[in-house]
Parts: sequence; C-alpha cells; structure tokens
Amino acid sequence: MATLTIAHHEPRPGWDPARTLRFFCLGSSMSPLLGRWNLFLEKRFPLRAWRIQPISFRALSKRLVMFIGSMGVMECRSPRQIHEKYTDMFAPALLTNWKVWPIAQMINFRYMPLPYRIPFQSTCGVFWTLYLSMLNAKEDERQDREAVLKVTVR
Repeated sequence: MATLTIAHHEPRPGWDPARTLRFFCLGSSMSPLLGRWNLFLEKRFPLRAWRIQPISFRALSKRLVMFIGSMGVMECRSPRQIHEKYTDMFAPALLTNWKVWPIAQMINFRYMPLPYRIPFQSTCGVFWTLYLSMLNAKEDERQDREAVLKVTVR
C-alpha cells in the first residue's frame, strides 16, 4: 500500500495593491507616448509593404532596462538590489522579449488599422506585464528572503 506524503508549502502571497499601483503608473504613463509614437511611425514609415524590415533588437531591450530600473526604484530597493535584479532578470526577460515583441509588432503594423494599434498593443502589453510581474515578484521574494537571512545570521 502506498503512503501519501503531504509536503508543507509556503502560502502564496496575496494581492499586493502597491505593486498593482506601480504597474498602473508605469502603464498609464506610457500609453499617451505610444499613441503619439504610432501616429509618427504611420506618417513617416508606412509599413504596409510586404518586404521584411530589419528588427532592432537593441531598441527592444531599452524598455526592459527602463522597466527593471523603475520597478526597483519604486520598490525602494537599494542600488545593489537593483543591480542584482538586472543580473537575475535581464537575460531571461530579454530573450522572451525578443521572441514575443517582433511578432506582435509585425502583426500590429502590418495588419492592424491605425485606430486598433494601441488596443492591440495594450492587450499584448497586459500579458507582457503579467510575465514581467511574475519575474519581478520571484526576484523580490528571493531578495527579501536573502535580507531576512542576513539579519538572522548577524
């Protein structure tokens, strides 16, 4: 007869209103800029042609750098902790960024009419922000656990 062993798991943290507010502030500040940016791009570089354009992977990474830094500052992390966040989060998030956003933007600029571009980007952005939030929360838990261990050891 098999025995059932129940492992003790730490309870999942509940909803964090402060984290939600930080993400809301970041997203709200970006939307007007994205709207104007799309109008500029449509007028200056219409992308309805079928030829493939080169993708600037450097440009895709700049927003990620801004995200990690601004979240660290809004969470009142020390410069050392923000640097650790970059070290731990940047590579996996950047690789995922390079997989997701070129395809999303190709669909957006190639097939979406101008009035639907921001809603399409925002919908993609919700899922992207969810992914970044999960990475950020995992890193926050690690840093908080590490801080408690340092206090305990002293």
